Amino acid sequence: MSTSARPIRRALLSVSDKTGLVELAEALAEAGVELLSTGGSARTLRDAGLEVVDVSGYTGFPEIMGGRVKTLHPKVHGGILARDGVDDAVAAEHAIPPIDLVAVNLYPFAETVAKPDCGWTDAIENIDIGGPTLLRAAAKNHDRVTVLCDPADYRAVIEALPDAPSEALRKRLATRAFAHTAKYDGQISEWLAARTDGADDEADDKADNEAPADDALPPRLSLNLDRAAALRYGENPHQAAGLYRERETEPRGLAGATPLQGKPLSYNNLLDADAAWSAVGLLGRFEEGPPACVIIKHTNPCGAARGETLEAAYRKALACDPTSAFGGILAFNHTLDRATAEAVAGQFAEVVLAPGFDPAALDVLSAKKNLRLLSPSVARNDRGRYELRRIDGGWLAQTLDRVTWDRDAMDVVTKRAPDDDEWRDLEFAWATVAVVRSNAIVLARDEATIGIGAGQMSRVDSSRIATRKAAEQGLTIDGAVLASDAFFPFADGVETAAEAGVRAIVQPGGSKRDAEVIEAADRHGIAMVFTGRRHFKH
Repeated sequence: MSTSARPIRRALLSVSDKTGLVELAEALAEAGVELLSTGGSARTLRDAGLEVVDVSGYTGFPEIMGGRVKTLHPKVHGGILARDGVDDAVAAEHAIPPIDLVAVNLYPFAETVAKPDCGWTDAIENIDIGGPTLLRAAAKNHDRVTVLCDPADYRAVIEALPDAPSEALRKRLATRAFAHTAKYDGQISEWLAARTDGADDEADDKADNEAPADDALPPRLSLNLDRAAALRYGENPHQAAGLYRERETEPRGLAGATPLQGKPLSYNNLLDADAAWSAVGLLGRFEEGPPACVIIKHTNPCGAARGETLEAAYRKALACDPTSAFGGILAFNHTLDRATAEAVAGQFAEVVLAPGFDPAALDVLSAKKNLRLLSPSVARNDRGRYELRRIDGGWLAQTLDRVTWDRDAMDVVTKRAPDDDEWRDLEFAWATVAVVRSNAIVLARDEATIGIGAGQMSRVDSSRIATRKAAEQGLTIDGAVLASDAFFPFADGVETAAEAGVRAIVQPGGSKRDAEVIEAADRHGIAMVFTGRRHFKH
């Protein structure tokens, strides 16, 4: 195979995204390149005063089936795939001139299915067939053909004219083209799998004691991610790390958030920020629910609270464990105001997340030059999305954990039922414990954490840690509630809680010793609620 290509003689331009198209075509025309095009691309080029040959005129075969078939023709693909010095005789015999450049981008499938009113037919009609075929053919024959799938690459080709792009550039562009078509196929297969393989919201509604359906996960998952940033390092300085973004029409969520100020984000910053953003969303709907704050350290909450104001929520959350909060990640569910910013400015934090920042709040926090401020989008569309973890030789996948609170579906298993204040705090504690690493215990009072035990091998140890943490901060446990992410296997956890003054407990239930645990609660006058669903977070 040759290492250099002839100058470009003929180019096929057929794009959905017209960005930069005219500039590219003008440069090609000035270099004496014949332009072939289709449909809207041809109209755009003619409107710009360029001479264009319609592909249907070039092949002698009309576009048919509503445009589904227009470039799928031997004269087109033979012109792209013909190898110099190998296929010359065949090309001459069938009058197939060479096509040396292909610029194609694809029907906007992801943009189409992201629309709330997108129907099945619209989605299917936005599956491009000819475009991926052209890109793959051109990328395969990159020894001679230059392939373009991204307007961002047009400039590099324009600057090479009138010569052909270098071998290195052609290889790089071919690599991008194959990645582009792989990503596109992944978008389609994931969308279809979510609608044909049973991976729907019904699986999320299963109670803990019900096994999910066999088809709750698709038979195949594709990871097609775009690198958004190279990070300074990973969990430790010797590990390389990067941020990769899900395939979306627009950057979304935490991965799509642009820092408003501060140092570059690290791998650990992003892990903690994700835990914080997920946690605060459970405590109150963004911009609508009660003001809430969560402070995260090493992916675990060290404080969480609701308050009448955002500032009040922050101060209550901080009071739980101000020592651990040093260097933590703060998340709020409402736009950050000046009063809250002034309170936050007194603490050393790594990242502050909120759905928005008032100008006055930005002015206050601008004095902390290294503090990162993030405002992720709050719209979520988790249908067909899964949590993935790497293990040796493969991946684990699971549907997302849904944290719900439905008093009518819960069982009060003790003689005493919770009173209204206890019900309120139990709901708050249940939302918080779901984001604490198991074995997880949360003590709460007045919609604020007062003690958290996380990541212990024994649940009773987590209970002891939570009560010790509260005592260290001088926080009274008497009258507090307790949430456990999974059942108490022994009554000793209830005994520990009772000794500290806990008045109500929420837990999934389901232990062989539930009767013993309930008896211990009744003996101490504790109200206990079984939810029927656990929330392990390993």
